[in-house]
Amino acid sequence: MAYKISDACISCGACADTCPVGAISQGDTQYNIDAEQCLSCGACAAGCPVGAISEE
Repeated sequence: MAYKISDACISCGACADTCPVGAISQGDTQYNIDAEQCLSCGACAAGCPVGAISEE
């Protein structure tokens, strides 16, 4: 199951830096995870300083 970034995202980019497959990119208002590329490894959730990432 892919991970999802909530509206609590502060657009710091920490999640994108930790994603091993580059499934996270900057969107208009926050970062977004490409569900098809996501490995569900949880690295992004562990690296998010505000806890804005969780499993869908």
